[in-house]
Amino acid sequence: MTKPAFIITIDTEGDNLWQNHRQIKTENAHFLPRFQSLCEKFNFKPVWLTNYEMAVDPVYVAFAKEVIARGQGEVGMHLHAWNSPPEFDLTGDDWRWQPYLIEFPDNVLRDKVVFMTQLLEETFQTKMRSHRAGRWAFDSRYAKLLIELGYQVDCSVTPRVNWRNAKGAPQGNGGTDYQHFPDRAYFMDENAIHQPGNSSLLEVPMSIQYKHPAWLNGVKQGYDRLRGKYRSPSVNWLRPAGGNVAQMIAVAEKCLSQGNDYVEFMLHSSEFMPGGSPTFKDEAAIEGLYQDLEQLFAWLAERTQGMTLAEYYEMKKNAG
Repeated sequence: MTKPAFIITIDTEGDNLWQNHRQIKTENAHFLPRFQSLCEKFNFKPVWLTNYEMAVDPVYVAFAKEVIARGQGEVGMHLHAWNSPPEFDLTGDDWRWQPYLIEFPDNVLRDKVVFMTQLLEETFQTKMRSHRAGRWAFDSRYAKLLIELGYQVDCSVTPRVNWRNAKGAPQGNGGTDYQHFPDRAYFMDENAIHQPGNSSLLEVPMSIQYKHPAWLNGVKQGYDRLRGKYRSPSVNWLRPAGGNVAQMIAVAEKCLSQGNDYVEFMLHSSEFMPGGSPTFKDEAAIEGLYQDLEQLFAWLAERTQGMTLAEYYEMKKNAG
């Protein structure tokens, strides 16, 4: 029997975007080879989901070209609408509000996705097959455009998570509500992205599990309703947060025990750099991160096989 896939996705973007800078730096490009080497030690292949500022950073471009040339990873597309060309001011201050791409008019959404796809394909001389939406915001328009442009895989869905309370444009409705989306891979219905269909786009949702049992989630949500508030149930991701290796292993173990044929990990490229994120603020925190990654990867190496999103797509397509 084939081992389940372990898919590593890295949102490859500027330094510490949590701080809402007016200028984006890309120093984190210098810190990526260490993570690449760790992946290769365990025969894992990361997917570098690349946005605009990284796609024009010479250090990152040289690094990613070499990874592609050696067949040790994949470059995919990631798009932050507020700083990705062509410019279109949706809110009067897009750098402040960081609006979701799905809040822009159809023609602007198209222009931005087409521009990024062409930039990445020309830069790396390879077809873009995989994609993750900026700020996890996805809809049918976006899915149809990816299909038209020849993408095979999307990994924007975060099952059990509702992003409605995370505002983009002040006049908007917030992010996408994924609470009732599938938690395993499915070929998407391009007109109803929450359900399987006959499109060529494979959705590979993030590995996310509830933090608490269903009964406790029900109690918490009932209490919130009495107070006139709403929150999504608490969840754990297959994602480092500093000292959470046991929690990550528990998420992976539960996904596999539920019959999933993959587990999907994510982190931001800036989180490999001291001070590049709120979570890993100094060199000691980065060393702690790598200790956690060593433990997690060693556990997964016995139970899974490393695959890029494109490789996983081929496996699913051939199995279907």
